[in-house]
Amino acid sequence: MPLDDDLEVRLRAMRSDTDEFPPHSADLVQRSIARGRRMRLIRATRVAAVTAAFALITAGSTLMATDAFGIRGGDGKPDRLRAGASTRSTERPPSHEPSSISGQEMTHTLESLLPPGGTVSAASGRGSRSDGPVVWPTAQLTYSTEHGSSGIDITIARLESGTPADQQQGQAGCLPVEVRPYDKCTTEKLPGGAVLNTTRSFTYPNSATGQKRWYVVLTSPDGVQLTVQQFSGGGEKGSSSGADPLLSIAQLTSVVRSPVWERAIAAVPAPRGAPFPSTGASTGASTGASTGKKRVPGARMTRVLKSHLPQGGTVSGLDSGDGMAQLIYDDGHGKNMVEADAQYDRTALLAGHMGCADVPGECEATTLADGTQVKKVRGPSEKGGSAVVWLVDTLRPDGRRVVAREVNSYAEAGPVTRPQPALSMDELLSLVLDKQFFTD
Repeated sequence: MPLDDDLEVRLRAMRSDTDEFPPHSADLVQRSIARGRRMRLIRATRVAAVTAAFALITAGSTLMATDAFGIRGGDGKPDRLRAGASTRSTERPPSHEPSSISGQEMTHTLESLLPPGGTVSAASGRGSRSDGPVVWPTAQLTYSTEHGSSGIDITIARLESGTPADQQQGQAGCLPVEVRPYDKCTTEKLPGGAVLNTTRSFTYPNSATGQKRWYVVLTSPDGVQLTVQQFSGGGEKGSSSGADPLLSIAQLTSVVRSPVWERAIAAVPAPRGAPFPSTGASTGASTGASTGKKRVPGARMTRVLKSHLPQGGTVSGLDSGDGMAQLIYDDGHGKNMVEADAQYDRTALLAGHMGCADVPGECEATTLADGTQVKKVRGPSEKGGSAVVWLVDTLRPDGRRVVAREVNSYAEAGPVTRPQPALSMDELLSLVLDKQFFTD
């Protein structure tokens, strides 16, 4: 899992790809989000709140035809616009000439979907643009009633074309316990291929108390996402109360499923590259071929990692994919998360990052006789709590990189389960120097 700060959700790679450790490639970051290391929602739209994006359209279909995705209200009937507005079917504009929507329109649309009887304050929105850098439409506000306040925001965006959904920076799918041990998440595949995720979580991942964060994500088969999230007591980190947010998960679901987002979704740029893969796409070898990036097969990653675990322990929670493997190892003295990542062509990206400058904790940087750079770090978890992270990072002269890290818990944000990690730093070094990672 990547070492991330307390913000999670846009942005999912391993913990060694954080500010404290050299950056991973984008594809690894995406992969980590899907597997125990997807840690944050897309933050392209607000500074202080995590956002991603979800929507209900499929290529070639009309947005208002929500029944095609199995998108219905709680009474089994299709959602309708509020106040009797029409629900005419409208085709999306040409893929390379999207329409536009203003931030004010986004804000007004979000307000129209909130339960009656409350008041809105601190509302702001961001529109789309049809030229220049991609800007996703967003809206955020504070909704208040006699029972309290909730910070609510929504973002609509499109996942990267040609990259499997589980490797995107969006928050499609339930984060595993290694990343969010206290989340309660469900995933439902709707008729037509759309995927709905609902999550009851906390703003801070290392505790089951404090401000609550609930969010709902809807992902269409062609890669458009719409996410609505809600923070109890006001904006993100704006409250320490453990009260529930004002809107229920069902009400948040109704927001993302509403056809009133037609105009905003139409303003999201369509993919210019390869078609977006199915939301259930795997991350096997074929993925590496389609993206043109060389990767170490997940099966090999798992095999090599397991071969370096001390005998007599048990393994659970295995999670692997191309270039990474993660598991929970228990030698009888407590659970211990262990992970390894392997990458090619990292020389340029890691220039200046294999030293100990500005690295918190205990750090040692050396160069082996064959030119391999090694960095060893013992430091606190960036997730908070008392867990510690041990990491060994290596960069070979030809640009191949292997990183291994472990935490003295089953999850970095979880409770400490043993005094220190199970594998020694020398054992981690032996793991990352294993030539079996790169047998081609």
